[in-house]
Amino acid sequence: MPQDAERGAPGQGLPDLAVSRRTVLASLGLSLALAGCAALAPETPPVATRAAVVTPPSPLPRPVPAVAPGPVPALLPAPNLARVPVPPGTLSDLPGDAGLLAWTVDDGSSSEVVARYVRFAADTGTRLTFFVTGCYDAWTDNAALLRPLVATGQIQLGNHTWSHPDLTTLSDADVSLELGRNHDFITDTFGTDARPYFRPPYGAHDDRVDALAADLGYSVPTTWYGSLSDSGLESEQQVVDFATTWFLPEHIVIGHLNFEPVTNVFPQLQALVHDRGLTTVTLNDVFTSAAHP
Repeated sequence: MPQDAERGAPGQGLPDLAVSRRTVLASLGLSLALAGCAALAPETPPVATRAAVVTPPSPLPRPVPAVAPGPVPALLPAPNLARVPVPPGTLSDLPGDAGLLAWTVDDGSSSEVVARYVRFAADTGTRLTFFVTGCYDAWTDNAALLRPLVATGQIQLGNHTWSHPDLTTLSDADVSLELGRNHDFITDTFGTDARPYFRPPYGAHDDRVDALAADLGYSVPTTWYGSLSDSGLESEQQVVDFATTWFLPEHIVIGHLNFEPVTNVFPQLQALVHDRGLTTVTLNDVFTSAAHP
């Protein structure tokens, strides 16, 4: 598999949701600029040493927000699959040979792109997994539009951190804050539990980050086996070309909710899925977990 951060390849490697007790850092030193988002530019991650962990996200159940009027999802049933327990370690592809495609999308810097993806899903029945970066306004702007599809399970939400930093460069406390704050935002806004799936920004994670995430119930670092390569601005033809390369059976493919060209070629991408006999699935369609048995 080719190795290229957020452009087309897998990364590396559910225990109990109970959080092990650790000593809280005496001084958290939370220096993140959480009022705004980190720049989406890859960095070379240093090796860090595991230390402490902050308080985990509040346990569910929590009140489900009132559902405002939104699109009526296409009346297509969830695929009738024999779900299997999610495997340990890093998840980058799907098991079996059933022609499944996990089309996943990240970030959300554009409210218009998020809205177009939601409408596309509602119009076509396409099943998607959104990895939410909560600091972007797009998620609150489109919450009413998105909630009905989250409620039916057609769109699954995963945790992509609050402000998109390279987690391997942060202190233990800041790693936990990034995932924990985003967890609470997703729960409060959409009434769903994003655990156990988190996507580390730039695919950068290590044993320390994975252990801290697992302490919060995010025990499955989720990378990819193929990319639309649209974290930055690409042409419509480039998006189609990357989809042609990577929309294949049992692949987890990453796209982004940042730029409009992908939304202009939805018909071509849908035709590619159809012509190849693929079935779009969420991760919860395929796997069982403690949060989604």
